[in-house]
Amino acid sequence: MKYNVLAAMFLALAMNGCKEDDKGQKNFSFDDSKFKPTYKIGETVSLEIANPEGKTIDSIAYFANDKRIASVKGIGKTDFSLADAKLGYQQLKAIVYFDGETTGQEIKSRVEVVSSIEPKLLEYTVVRTYPHDTVSFTEGLEFYKDTLYESTGQNGKSFIRKVDLKTGKAFRQTDLERQYFGEGITVINGQLFQLTWQSNVGFIYDPGNFKRVKTFSYDKKIEGWGMTNDGLYIYQSDGTEKIWRMDPKTQKMLDFVNVYSTSGKIKSVNELEYVDGKIYGNIWQKDAIAVVDPKTGAVEAILNLVNLRKELRNPASEVLNGIAYNSNTKTFFVTGKNWDKMFEIKVK
Repeated sequence: MKYNVLAAMFLALAMNGCKEDDKGQKNFSFDDSKFKPTYKIGETVSLEIANPEGKTIDSIAYFANDKRIASVKGIGKTDFSLADAKLGYQQLKAIVYFDGETTGQEIKSRVEVVSSIEPKLLEYTVVRTYPHDTVSFTEGLEFYKDTLYESTGQNGKSFIRKVDLKTGKAFRQTDLERQYFGEGITVINGQLFQLTWQSNVGFIYDPGNFKRVKTFSYDKKIEGWGMTNDGLYIYQSDGTEKIWRMDPKTQKMLDFVNVYSTSGKIKSVNELEYVDGKIYGNIWQKDAIAVVDPKTGAVEAILNLVNLRKELRNPASEVLNGIAYNSNTKTFFVTGKNWDKMFEIKVK
């Protein structure tokens, strides 16, 4: 008897839940026929509710990115200004109150904001070519005190090293434990930070002797990809269109930007380098570098390096990945995963 009563209660709850969900989906939706495929910052989105059953709507509360933007009586509509919008998807929500009910029905939709900046194509010249160790599955590249540092990936094959440019070999190296897939590096405040791919941990080293001084956990559920810094904050990519800003003192994520061009989001942002107020980012599976505004995520320029691949001799060479800027020579050093060459280039 007890079993039957409990079963009946759960059945009733399930039926009520289904009924409510069906009702919410059935009665209302955003009228997305009014939406444009994409928007630009500064434009306005007209928000209106479709009411195919002609229900008597008492009021509607509109939200954008979980912030209440308007409350209207009846089936009124409202406008959502994108003047201060972040590039990327804007999450829309409305709670519709109807037929005198005190509990409203929630509906959701979204619109996408893309960049209004048309990226320009940068030109470059090759200044010099250096050998690159083909065992290096390059994930991070950075100059610090005139020394080139490199980190590599692959479980059981990951390491960080100081590189001898003349030979491409290491004159100091430390290997990661086999369970870690090494990723991007950056040096800030006299400490070398390194990410791992899917282990949700990063490491902090003394850049002189590679002594590990701290292991930290990511405070977001993200993958570790590329890394750079502006002297105050660390910027890191996670394999999506996001670039995160981290406090190096606490290793906490402060915010992020979405990397966008005029046509849409740029997925798989990889190794990063911060130069003169811009972030240069490798795009995974593309032999190209995007120049990104770190404040907005807008792609301002593209550096097409596809011709460098013609100079490679190692048939196992994978994607372009690795950007290091030498502030003394004002040149970039670029290479790729298992490439046999590293190129010093001058960007015009």
